[in-house]
Amino acid sequence: MTTLPDEMTVVGIDQPGGPEALQPARAPVPRPGAGEVLVKVAFAGVNRPDVAQRRGMYPPPPGASPIPGLEISGQVVALGDGVTNLLPGQKVCALVTGGGYAEYCLAKAAHCLPVPGSLPLDAAAAMPETLFTVWHNVFQRGYVREGETILVHGGTSGIGSMAILLGKLFGVTVIVTCGGADKVAKALEIGAAHAIDYKAQDFVEEVARITGGKGVNLVLDMVGGDYVPRNMNCLAEDGRHVTIAVQGGPKAEISLVQVMLRRLTLTGSTLRARSDEFKALLAQEIHETVWPLVEDGKLRPVMDRTFALADAAQAHERMEQGGHIGKIVLKA
Repeated sequence: MTTLPDEMTVVGIDQPGGPEALQPARAPVPRPGAGEVLVKVAFAGVNRPDVAQRRGMYPPPPGASPIPGLEISGQVVALGDGVTNLLPGQKVCALVTGGGYAEYCLAKAAHCLPVPGSLPLDAAAAMPETLFTVWHNVFQRGYVREGETILVHGGTSGIGSMAILLGKLFGVTVIVTCGGADKVAKALEIGAAHAIDYKAQDFVEEVARITGGKGVNLVLDMVGGDYVPRNMNCLAEDGRHVTIAVQGGPKAEISLVQVMLRRLTLTGSTLRARSDEFKALLAQEIHETVWPLVEDGKLRPVMDRTFALADAAQAHERMEQGGHIGKIVLKA
């Protein structure tokens, strides 16, 4: 077993605010409890929920670390009681409820995925949050099947790019919206079947044109607000609308008559506060269904930029400016 230090560097939030609220600090190295492992972090993914937490709008669930960071990659350095599926020294990536912006991070053993030798650790850290989110909301909650068509907003974001990649691998036609011609070109390069510049075109009209008036089977919505009735106008009969974020506002006015006449389903979810058991089952399904594609090199996240852990504030600035394509990660 590795001899662990008593303290580590973390990036925490003293007071909610702008990127400058992220400050390096010293904290005790945690010790794994039953069913947990301690990971020496190589990289940590940066996600929109981290930004919301920093602003004071997304507090960690009870019992979670107050340190931001929802996904990590690295090496297992200590095992808690009852852990039999992982070994010290093993490379893993993991979905965590917090604590990723640190040199060491606790993870539930059941929420870890083994990192194949062909997968760089920076790319491994960029996968759990988006992969778990898209798999659950598009394929499980949204019941998407081969041959269907979906609309995804934010096509060049971490979530959007993962939705494109998974769609291509599982026979789903993916239409995305993006802000600007450059992002449209990038989305098409990633593999979107169609990309709509929402700044220059009405996405509802474009979806109708692209689908020959039939509409899409599912909308993956990260905007909420006044996008919801417009999204509903994009849906085919028996269409599903899945909300995973409300960047445009938490309230929407919709026609229930449309819901009834066209048999629409409106649902949504958040991942962080779900039970450990739910996440373990999700990890297991991903390991069985998607991970072979990672091992074969067929699925790789779209990477934007890597920042040092101490430069987490700059990473958040980049995310908030909106120019990134794919995933931003921190090097611990």
